[in-house]
Amino acid sequence: MIERYTLSKMGNVWSEKHKMEIMLKIEVLACEAMCKLGLIPKASMEKIKKNAKFDIDEVKRLEEKTKHDMVAFINNVGQSLGPEARYLHMGLTSSDLLDTSLSVQCVEASDLLLADIKKLLTILRKKARKYKDTPCIARTHGVHAEPTTFGLKIAVWYDEMKRNQERMLQAKEMMRYGKLSGSVGTYANVDPFVEEFVCEKLQLKPANIATQIISRDQHCQFITTLALIGCTLNKIATEIRLLQKTEVLEVEEPFFKGQIGSSAMPHKRNPVTCERISGMSRLLRANAQAAFENISLWHERDISHSSVERIILPDSAVALNYMFHKLIPIIDGLLVYPKHMIENLSKTNGLIYSQRVLLELMKKGVEREVAYDIIQRCAMQVWNESSNFKDILYRDRKVRKYLKPEEIDLFFNIKYYTRHADKVFKRVGLK
Repeated sequence: MIERYTLSKMGNVWSEKHKMEIMLKIEVLACEAMCKLGLIPKASMEKIKKNAKFDIDEVKRLEEKTKHDMVAFINNVGQSLGPEARYLHMGLTSSDLLDTSLSVQCVEASDLLLADIKKLLTILRKKARKYKDTPCIARTHGVHAEPTTFGLKIAVWYDEMKRNQERMLQAKEMMRYGKLSGSVGTYANVDPFVEEFVCEKLQLKPANIATQIISRDQHCQFITTLALIGCTLNKIATEIRLLQKTEVLEVEEPFFKGQIGSSAMPHKRNPVTCERISGMSRLLRANAQAAFENISLWHERDISHSSVERIILPDSAVALNYMFHKLIPIIDGLLVYPKHMIENLSKTNGLIYSQRVLLELMKKGVEREVAYDIIQRCAMQVWNESSNFKDILYRDRKVRKYLKPEEIDLFFNIKYYTRHADKVFKRVGLK
């Protein structure tokens, strides 16, 4: 991921230095396990623990020669060990290092993303409660439907983000597996105790079974979870973008002093950060598709997945972390315009109450099809003449046959539509 979108903590998780630190730890822990098995003398083990180190620049120089990054790393560490280098990487294969270190990185990245989710949930909870009773129009197909509240809109986001929290926890656990079982996963040249010992020290679990690698369906679940969470952030960002349209203007991204909306038009206040979030969610979905392609490899493993994962795993984690970093202050500082919401509720001249009038006619004994035709005909007059729906209902002969004007008046009450908000909030866990 380019530096522009990389936050320091997440960037450190995926840095080459940190990756090699984890791999060095794995190698030393494997030697320690072998020492416990009597395969490495205690004196040699002490020297390994004391002297084992790597030099990134030297590793890269060696890789130019070997054309193999793991051999370059192991050789470089071996240079710091002298005779004890013969115990390094004993019975292991490159993927034992790569997959186990990758799992540690994914778990660490998960912790950062779970912290982001927690922050967003806290703010969504606060905003949902604040606007629980703030009426606004709900839209289906982009067209005014019936009244809702802005708090209920946010409650939907909150509930979805709670599910994302569970998904992220599951994805983290799915990646909490290490593998030190040798070239094709049979433990032919390394005792299973080594894997168990190393994984316990790294707070991982030994893979139930592996080939040369851990099966990539697990990695696919991890990265598709990131994409799914990104879709929720895109959903929120898209709603804000739509509500910020000039002719709607029910909410706005915060616009800070000194901020420029357009190089050409000084009046512009554009939802640029939400647009960036929407754009980056596309990257996450594209990366998820690549993760699906990585599941099927030749026999016990080929290397076609490796180059892909070096990009999609860090990039997806970095991108999602950045998206949270941008969306959280937007929600926290969101500009909300209840007056505009009230104005928009009246733009269709009362048409948003049509379903209730329909249902009331049916309660009076009118067949549904007949009642629908009556109300739709009245509604079409509003569309065509810009008349007030309530006035048309007053004048309509078929409506008046069943409904008195004072009854009609009762149907045009926003509170009727939002009277169950408390119950919904309780169900969502916002009470």
